[in-house]
Amino acid sequence: MAQPNGDCDFSPMLISLKQDLKQVSLKLDHIVNEFDQEHRCFLGEFQRIAMMITDVQTRAATYYLSCYLSPYTSKYADLATSVRNLADRHHGALLVVERNDPLDAHLQGGTSIKAEINPALLESIFYPGNPLHDGAVLIRTDRIISAKNILPLSRNLELPAKRGTRHRAAVGLSELSDAIVLVVSEETGDASFAIKGELYPLYIH
Repeated sequence: MAQPNGDCDFSPMLISLKQDLKQVSLKLDHIVNEFDQEHRCFLGEFQRIAMMITDVQTRAATYYLSCYLSPYTSKYADLATSVRNLADRHHGALLVVERNDPLDAHLQGGTSIKAEINPALLESIFYPGNPLHDGAVLIRTDRIISAKNILPLSRNLELPAKRGTRHRAAVGLSELSDAIVLVVSEETGDASFAIKGELYPLYIH
C-alpha cells in the first residue's frame, strides 16, 4: 500500500492496534506450543483470533483512509458516514477524492453539482433511480464538484472476476492518478477504496 501523505498522528489508535496485535501473537504462540497435544481442539480459539484480526483490520483501514484523505478534505468523516450508509442499504456508489493530480482529463460526461459535502446529498445522488446515480462523484477539497462521471476502466487481468464495473473503474482511475476512489458494491454492500492501482476492503459496518 502507498504511504499516507501529510500529517497523520493518531497515536492512541496505533498504540491500541499494536496492543491488540500482540494479543493475537500471544494466542497464536500458545496454540503452536499446544497444537501437538492429542484430543485438543483449537477451532474455538481460531474463531476468536479471526474475530480479533477482523477488528484490528477494521480500525486499521479507518486509520489509513483517514490519513490518505485528511490532508485533502476536512470532510473525511462525512465521507465515511456516507459510505457506511450506502453500504448498509446496498446502494452502489463511486466517490473520487482528488488529491494532487488534476483529474479532469480522466473523467467524462460529468454533471456539475458544486455543493458542499454532506452525507444527505451524497446518499441522495446514489439513490437507485436518481438520474445521477450511475457513474462517480468528483470531490475536490470540501465540495462535490460533479456527478455521473465516467471513469477509465482498469485492464488489470488479475482483478477477481467477481469485481464489477465500479471496482474496475475505481482501480482504473487510481492507476492513472493519485486519487482515492471509494466504491460500494450494489450486490454485496461491501465497501472498499482504490489507491495506486490497488483495491483494499474497507470494514465500516
